[in-house]
Amino acid sequence: MLSVALIAHDQMKPEMINFALQYKDILSKCKITATGTTGTLIEEHTGLQVEKVLSGPLGGDQQIGSRISCQRVDVVIFLRDPLSAQPHEPDISALLRICDVHNIPVATNRKTADVLISYIQNHLE
Repeated sequence: MLSVALIAHDQMKPEMINFALQYKDILSKCKITATGTTGTLIEEHTGLQVEKVLSGPLGGDQQIGSRISCQRVDVVIFLRDPLSAQPHEPDISALLRICDVHNIPVATNRKTADVLISYIQNHLE
């Protein structure tokens, strides 16, 4: 089963919910891991089953990075707010680095996330 990690900065959480709703059928065939708050919101709004790690400010992004290192994540979608990210929100640079080291596709915006859904769908067939 394909493993997808979902992370979103505070201002992007509504966009992540919309993304998960739009692609619910595809995501339901994946193992979803998300940072705490993002995962809770996805579960509440979509009914998808989500394994939640700590919230980003508490190290959830680092937990996901560890899973990437252990080959337990196949795709990362991190909807980040490039203009007004808050100091308590996860820093994407370490996560991008670990994705690059382990050749894991990562999306940082909605358009790229839409493209990765095609990759996921093709992988599931």
